[in-house]
Amino acid sequence: MLTKSKKYTFTFVTIKLFTFVIANLNHKMTTKEYLTFKQKKISGRYITLKNIKPLINNLPEIFKVIELGKSFLGQSIYKIKIGTGKKRILIWSQMHGNETTGTKAIFDLCNYLNSKEGQSTILKACTIVIVPMLNPDGAMKFTRVNAQDIDLNRDAVALKAPESKLLHDLLYNFKPNYCFNLHDQRPIFSVGKANNPATISFLAPSVNEARDLTDGRKETMRIIVAMYLSLKKHIPNQIGRYTDEFYPKATGDNFQKAGFNTILIEAGHYKGDYFREKTRKYNFLALLSGVNAIYSSNNFDYTSYFNIPNNETNYYDTIYKNVCLNGQKKVIGVFLKPIFKNNSVKFIPNIKILENTTTYNADNTEYKEFNFSSIDKLNTFLQNAHKK
Repeated sequence: MLTKSKKYTFTFVTIKLFTFVIANLNHKMTTKEYLTFKQKKISGRYITLKNIKPLINNLPEIFKVIELGKSFLGQSIYKIKIGTGKKRILIWSQMHGNETTGTKAIFDLCNYLNSKEGQSTILKACTIVIVPMLNPDGAMKFTRVNAQDIDLNRDAVALKAPESKLLHDLLYNFKPNYCFNLHDQRPIFSVGKANNPATISFLAPSVNEARDLTDGRKETMRIIVAMYLSLKKHIPNQIGRYTDEFYPKATGDNFQKAGFNTILIEAGHYKGDYFREKTRKYNFLALLSGVNAIYSSNNFDYTSYFNIPNNETNYYDTIYKNVCLNGQKKVIGVFLKPIFKNNSVKFIPNIKILENTTTYNADNTEYKEFNFSSIDKLNTFLQNAHKK
């Protein structure tokens, strides 16, 4: 069971522990323990090949590192292999260059896999291949697309980008039993209509427009259920289910269609966590519980997947309830959008006038009255009020 806010008092010191229960195992991980696995040399939202290459070069010998190939601009794309078990797992991150939370979680996972417990359990049962940064060109410019302006997550069929071809060839050469496709989602996503951000969202991709429940989708859902049950002890009501609309050109949909069980993890907003360091922890725990579920004997019911609330797009950083604009009463929603400026990530307010205000939620609600004679003055005020 999860023990919350339990205090253990020693001489002059009080330590607050949060007990994390990993699905299918008796192992319990405290926040203090997580910090021993956290890779502290990378943080924030802007992560490039320059940031992770020293980490790759300094991995212990149990990790086998090779250059998988080159990006469109000639940057190295690496493959990291570890473990000797029969269960084959493929994990990749930063398919979109500006989605970096999964990359941080991957290096946290590598530290865990190098631990005594990781080596004695997971690595005997699984062989894991990791591509920590599929799109280094996009990462360098903090863009979703690669240097050819191609969205790699919509290039699974055409394979116009060299990065897409590398992942495709790796898939068919390695033939994984399971794949983890790591992404970041916008902060506007909430868990259903509740007043909670979708900190982590899961998806078992569809294989056709009918969204048929194939055996592969059911197995993917089963693993997601294990991940959900583990995570909801830590972030209850902050886990969502991403839309399973079929995208004919998407990577996850096509991998699933080809018979490779593919789990999508979307890292999202946690209150006040704009650089996604708290979300990173839950991304790591999701990965770890998913891997544990793959090799454990516990059989989770895939139908519970449909009990995970759907994502909704109704969450904001701040809602202003009493804004008078040109003499008319308005409710304004603001969420902070990351942009790349001067080689760093800044956050600018994205502003929306809300009509049906009962369906929207936020980190903060401002009831103070504000009066503006023009939309430009409102924008100026909000830009200054939400500098990050």
